[in-house]
Amino acid sequence: MKEVQAILFDLDGVITDTAEYHYLAWKKLARELGIEIDRTFNEQLKGVSRIDSLEKILAYGNRLQDFTREEKEALANKKNELYKKMITNITPADLLPGIKEFLEEVKQTNLKTGIASASKNAFRVIDYLQVGDYFDIIVDAAKVEKGKPDPEIFLKGADQLGVDYCTCIGIEDAAAGIKAIKSAGMFAVGIGSRTELKEADIILSSTNELTLETILPAYKNTSAAQ
Repeated sequence: MKEVQAILFDLDGVITDTAEYHYLAWKKLARELGIEIDRTFNEQLKGVSRIDSLEKILAYGNRLQDFTREEKEALANKKNELYKKMITNITPADLLPGIKEFLEEVKQTNLKTGIASASKNAFRVIDYLQVGDYFDIIVDAAKVEKGKPDPEIFLKGADQLGVDYCTCIGIEDAAAGIKAIKSAGMFAVGIGSRTELKEADIILSSTNELTLETILPAYKNTSAAQ
């Protein structure tokens, strides 16, 4: 059994909840295209890349064939500009419950840490939250070719940290992210719904429950069983 060497965090929904800003930006863009989306539909967009999210919205509104690739890129960029305006008000107060304490706990160990985010604004958000010092690396959507649920972003994170994939713990709040972690051969911690995140190795109801005392024994038990 190998000891855990690193923890890779998703950003949206794990470190802070920017999901609401993503939802509002997508909703505004969709409405301009004559498509109405709600929060239930928005669950499909969590952890998914910008272009893939746009295509899900267009398919939902039966408009997938109405735009060229270039037009889709322009629409995705427009959504991003809306989102960037919305997140300028983010402060350290927007860290999710228990996250600062967990990051402090991890910092006092020899574990390496990284962000693996589907957002191309990860660096910006981390700056607003003032938690950059807690992470050794940040891998965002701009650095990968394939979005979640493809494991590429988690594999790159482990590669940059110089650790074996099987010694990594990934923390996610979206089904696509959990699938990506498991496909990378890593231990998956889900934050949220037991139904949505059923593929995770351990599921916590909120970030407030994140402690090394909670997740390391589960990791060791899983590793020992393999």
